[in-house]
Amino acid sequence: MKTAILGSGLIGRSWAIVFARGGHEVMLWDQDPQQLSRALSHIAQTLPDMAEAGLIKSPDQIRGKIHAVQSLKEAISAVDFIQENILEQVEAKQRLFSEAESLAPADAIFLSSTSAIMPSVIFGALKTRQRCLVAHPLNPPHLAPIVELCGAPFTSSEALEKTRSLMMSCEMSPIVIKREIEGFVLNRLQLAVLNEAFRLISEGYVTASDLDKTMTEGLALRWSFMGPIETIDLNAPGGVADYVQRYGPMIRRIGDSQGTAKPWPDTVAKTLAAERRALVPSDKLDDATTWRDRRMMALAAHKRSQQKFR
Repeated sequence: MKTAILGSGLIGRSWAIVFARGGHEVMLWDQDPQQLSRALSHIAQTLPDMAEAGLIKSPDQIRGKIHAVQSLKEAISAVDFIQENILEQVEAKQRLFSEAESLAPADAIFLSSTSAIMPSVIFGALKTRQRCLVAHPLNPPHLAPIVELCGAPFTSSEALEKTRSLMMSCEMSPIVIKREIEGFVLNRLQLAVLNEAFRLISEGYVTASDLDKTMTEGLALRWSFMGPIETIDLNAPGGVADYVQRYGPMIRRIGDSQGTAKPWPDTVAKTLAAERRALVPSDKLDDATTWRDRRMMALAAHKRSQQKFR
């Protein structure tokens, strides 16, 4: 199987590792040659770290499957899957896929890593739109296995199933979004938390650091190995029905207050930036990202060693 990665930024370079880890040849392209060079350097540094964490066995073998190419035509002229990762701009994605449609094999499947744009918007003008869908990962996908597959009404079931099989062959954990919705599932959940976090901080209930601690020392401990529905199923003696009976009125009451709360102010970004840059200066953000990735490697290794309760 041969795949093409269009755009070699943070997501694109991570996808390259994912597909190469799955044993597939990867054609990595970016319109910016310097970005492409940075991506290759990052991949070369990341693979040994993954091996040390026990997540891969042969960094050199995986690196050997990733090929940097200088033109879009060279990247996609003989591939089975195309994963796009350029800027989150509708027009830019539409232009790129329009050009790709004239260069790629007729049976190549088109995938977008968009975080929120619906596939009918990105692909709707293409003549071969039945082969197109969104494959949205969590950043970075080489360490976070979830990937959301979302087709439009015109997406064929064959394209969806082939993509699902590809992702599973690459040790990803695909879910299928049954109907188009802006932001899909992952970001709608994440943004619901962020919106409430912004309100709680801006209205003076908690600091950014203590809010983050609420996650890292609380909710995230459970959510790292079971989701919110499984969580509540185990949080009442009679399971999820018992939980909803006990706490349903409170859930609705707080939900109503969240829905009617005034929007968080534009100044929240300045407040958060001041607190975060005091903890991690701008020139240390790359180091912090490396730390994050290594912690995610350790967590991934731990989760891989555990059996899910069934």
